[in-house]
Amino acid sequence: METVIHLINNLAEFYKWSFTIADKRVEHWPMMHSPLPTLGISSLYLLFLWAGPRYMRGREAVQLRKTLILYNFSMVLLNFYICKELLLGSRSAGYSWLCQPVNYSNDVNEVRIASALWWYYISKGVEFLDTVFFIMRKKFNQVTFLHIYHHCTMFTLWWIGVKWVPGGQSFLGATINSGVHVLMYSYYGLAALGPHVQKLLWWKRYLTIVQMVQFHVTIGHAAHSLYVGCPFPSWMQWALIGYTVTFIILFVNFYYRTYRHQPQQRPAKSQVNGVATVTNGVEKALELMNESGGNTIKERKKRD
Repeated sequence: METVIHLINNLAEFYKWSFTIADKRVEHWPMMHSPLPTLGISSLYLLFLWAGPRYMRGREAVQLRKTLILYNFSMVLLNFYICKELLLGSRSAGYSWLCQPVNYSNDVNEVRIASALWWYYISKGVEFLDTVFFIMRKKFNQVTFLHIYHHCTMFTLWWIGVKWVPGGQSFLGATINSGVHVLMYSYYGLAALGPHVQKLLWWKRYLTIVQMVQFHVTIGHAAHSLYVGCPFPSWMQWALIGYTVTFIILFVNFYYRTYRHQPQQRPAKSQVNGVATVTNGVEKALELMNESGGNTIKERKKRD
């Protein structure tokens, strides 16, 4: 028991000490004084993941077409703003893309970068709505482990980033990711416009590839920083590498299952009263056709 109490006291002292080395510039910014708001919102998100599907199971899916259009294009604008601020701020501050320590001064460009990173952190909380909309629309298959893992971790980890290192090396990953999210939410926003636009969206596969490329760039950037001894917290760089590796594994698995592992089904033929009928693959194809104005096999049988 004494060992446990001693461990708790050590953790409490470490917690208090860590705040003495946090960035004083962001201390009074919204959500930054304490981790409790961030942890509270994340806990509510996890609770919704449990309660939401149970609530919606016996109800009709909610149609959110206009909401999705507004939400997705708003996220395009937010991520574009973040990407633009980080690019212009880092350029004005003379940032190096290979090794850049954090400058905790009140220089206008440094504060501009810190502010952009704060907005990036806030955007990760807003992105919880992605899951809310999936569940309200009963798109439960979209709420995968990759989806949950991404949303649960990014919001909390970027609170840590903004609290202690809102600048320096942190700017590159956020710049790339916000740029990728401009493309991603543009895709979702266009898809929400309806089938007449959806048929033109051929580039979803390449969007996944771009996402995987950004992970490799992030690992390379952190590894180079460690190799040259860049004066940026090394434990954060190692944590970033380990965290990004998990994303690569999950995204490669997603890419393989979605785009590569799609065996073509050869329809089996059977004779019924001398008439050849095609099953499995054709039935599924006709069912898909029915969603866009075609007829299912069952409807054809009724007419016969």
